[in-house]
Formats: sequence, structure tokens, C-alpha cells
Amino acid sequence: MWQGVSAAALPSADRFEWFAEMLGAALAPMAVGCDSAADFEAEVAVLDLGPVQLSRFAYSPLRTRRTAALIRRGDPEQYHVGWVTGGRMEVAQAGHESGSVAGDLVVMDTSRPQHAVAARDGGIAEALVLQVPRAELPLRADRVDRVVAQRIPAGAGMAAILTRFLAAMRDHGPECRPRDRDRLGALALELTASCLAERIGVLDEEPPEARPLALAERIDAFIDHNLGDPELTPRAIAERHHISLRTLYALFQEEETSVAATIRARRLERCLADLARPELRGHAVQAIAVRWGFTSGTVFSRAFREAYGMTPTEYRRQALCAATAARDVEEARTPRTPARRAAP
Repeated sequence: MWQGVSAAALPSADRFEWFAEMLGAALAPMAVGCDSAADFEAEVAVLDLGPVQLSRFAYSPLRTRRTAALIRRGDPEQYHVGWVTGGRMEVAQAGHESGSVAGDLVVMDTSRPQHAVAARDGGIAEALVLQVPRAELPLRADRVDRVVAQRIPAGAGMAAILTRFLAAMRDHGPECRPRDRDRLGALALELTASCLAERIGVLDEEPPEARPLALAERIDAFIDHNLGDPELTPRAIAERHHISLRTLYALFQEEETSVAATIRARRLERCLADLARPELRGHAVQAIAVRWGFTSGTVFSRAFREAYGMTPTEYRRQALCAATAARDVEEARTPRTPARRAAP
């Protein structure tokens, strides 16, 4: 589970000093400054993922600096992969300046001096920081040096997959069993290596041990993003990722379903959700099926019945009736404000 604490439990005069100590303990020794310690707010939480650690921070505007002297005092020898989920952050290290980072990734090396400014314009900064031991990352240090303190857009490629993974860990990681968190930590390492290698431009040189699970994640995301394409087939997926069909099938050997069955099941899930949406009641069942890649109404109806035990039309009728009943109950529970009588 998340091991967290909030500054709100402390007297306001002690909050900034407490957070400065917590930041140093959770990440690495650093000098911390802010313009208004009196109304400083902060939260810190840590999730152990075996070979890596995920830390979650929220804090008022502040500045941090890690000097050579502080590095000599203590260096965990880690890369910190930060995902700025709220506010803005600016980082400088190794001659690089990130500029304003909001919603994207930025990497820092604890073994090199750096300084950062968070929430310069006010408000609260929020970030997830994945702490990766340098020795565990299967990439040469001189290559990683090229991407430190540089904004890595989180909206595409391996960065998008990595941030989706981090979001899942933030929301559901604490629910996992310890041995599962160890496995997830190993996956975090592989996804980080793939993300940085892609950014560096040497994805083809990625070590073999960092490839299979990362490739499976890329394919998983590709399937989700292309369910509406009727040409989405195992062969198309294999060609898109420059692998053989045999390699693709091997990646799915540990899954409960085949590649084709996975595509069909996810399409059915999207259709199921759309059929239950009141705002789509005017859309024909066939139109919803086509939207999610089914080219034959007969094939869709048969697959739907096999999966859910009723026809799409029967399911839609039940789902919309249930939604209407729930809305009526909610309206009945909501007190009505008496109409004001007009003044004489």
C-alpha cells in the first residue's frame, strides 16, 4: 500500500522544514527553498515495487538544488523519471534545460548536480517519480545523459505506455500483493528502458532482456487504439510491429485468450458499453457494431449472444430501462425547491 503522510497534520510553521527533510529522505539530499513557508502545503507517498520505487508528491511552489557537496553526502545512484501530473516544473542538469514541463516526463540523474523549480506561477505541483537504480537500467549511461533534463512528450510512443502504466500503479498498485508488485517493478524497468531508448533513438539497440514485455505492452496499446479498424488482424499487428506471426502468438502464450479472441472480446466490451449509453439510443445496433470493427451484423449478434447470453437488442432494452429507473429513483430522492410566490 502507499506509505504516505500529509503536512496538514503538522503546525503550519513546521510544514516546509518537514517536507524538505521528507524530500531528501525519499529521493536524495538536496537544498530546498520556497517564497512562503507560512502557508506551505505538501503530501508525500511511497509505493515499493521491488527493484524500483514509485513516489507521489504534491506541494506548494518551491525550488530544489542538488550540488556536488550534497551528492558526496549521499547518492542513491538512481535515475528519477518524473511524470508531472499537476502544475508545471522546470529542470536543468548536464547543460540541458527542460523548459516548462506539464503533463509530460522528465528524467534526472542523482549523481549529477541539478536544480529545479516547481509551480513557479503558484498553485500546487503534483508528480509521480519512478526511482530506477542506475545499475538496473540496461542502457549505457552516456546515452541516458542525452535525455536528462529534457521534456519527453507523454502523448505518444513508449512514453504514453509508460505513463499509462504509472497511472495504473498510482490507482491500483497498492491493491496488489507484494510478489505481484515485484513483478510490476520489473516491468517498470523494462518500460522505462524502452521509453528512454526510443527517445534516444536507439530502440533497435535495446538489450534483448528489455524487449518482450515492453513489446507486449506496445501491442496491447495498439490493439486498444485500433479496435474500430476492421482490418485489425493478427497478421496486421505482426506486420505493424515488424515481427512474425509466430513471435506474436508466442507473446500471447501466457494470456488466457488468443490474439484474435482478445480483439473480439475488446470490441464486444466497447459495443456493450455503447449499447447501455442513453445518449446513443438513437444509433442503430449495426452502426455501433461497425464503429468497433464488426463488418457483419450476423457475426456481431452471434458473438454478442455467445459472450453475454442475449442479443444486442435485448441487452440494450434492459440496460436503458435500468438507467431510466435509476434516474427516476435519484430524482425522487432529490428535494425539490418550492417555487417562490410572486410578490403582490
